[in-house]
Amino acid sequence: MARMRTLAERAEHLLGAAVVSTAPVAGGDTCTSTRLRLSDGRSALIKTRPNPPAGFFEAEARGLRWLAEPGVAPVAEVLGVQEDCLVLGWVEPTKPTPEAAAEFGRMLARLHASGAEEFGAEQDGFISTLPLPNRTCPSWPEFFAVRRILPYLRLVTDRGQISPADAEAVDGVVRRIVELAGPDEPPARLHGDLWSGNLVWSADRSAVLVDPSAYGGHRETDLAMLTLFGMPQLARVLAAYAEETPLADGWEERQPLHQLFPLLVHAALFGGRYGALAGDAARKLL
Repeated sequence: MARMRTLAERAEHLLGAAVVSTAPVAGGDTCTSTRLRLSDGRSALIKTRPNPPAGFFEAEARGLRWLAEPGVAPVAEVLGVQEDCLVLGWVEPTKPTPEAAAEFGRMLARLHASGAEEFGAEQDGFISTLPLPNRTCPSWPEFFAVRRILPYLRLVTDRGQISPADAEAVDGVVRRIVELAGPDEPPARLHGDLWSGNLVWSADRSAVLVDPSAYGGHRETDLAMLTLFGMPQLARVLAAYAEETPLADGWEERQPLHQLFPLLVHAALFGGRYGALAGDAARKLL
């Protein structure tokens, strides 16, 4: 049996430079992150996970490259990827300023407006460690119902992580999805897992996007996830976003609809009260 390569050997194979030192990076419950200092003066971040699902790191790299493609948003640079690791350009973190938060709002609006060809993506991906079905649909209500809500509703129901009453409320939203979806919008280029932990505020005060579950969807989905889990300077972010690209009337009332997806994902991953919170969100819409 071939010897398993060390962390440094994997990075050196991908980067073509010797690793001088390594240091653990705190945060994240899906992967282990390590900072690398390289012989050519660069720093990088390597992400690893024991026995990752097939295509796990490739999906993340594909999402990062797709988000970077329009050139309107700072995105972590993919330096190398293999089935067992992902190496990214190092981003020196700092704290956000009000000005940086406003610029992030404008940047996010421009990223969404850069668009996607369809609702969905060419390949399936992952949301945390869960499979993320991305097969395209002709409309957002259909995509959201059959690719985002129903798969995870079935999963948490099978696992007993949602009560029958809460599951029925979520199913009731699916039955009325066309009515509840709001005005039609073209596919937006979404981060797909946009909470504050997936933003790195860099030394030049810009917000760098990391850890996406990217696809073409409804722009209110990214905003609803930011609102659900909170972030520094959120009011400034949302105000700047709306100045750059106005939101459709009723977007705030539709936030519980878009929040059903992350709540069901969290119920599947962590159990606890997330199933009940999904039921509460659904009942706000019915």
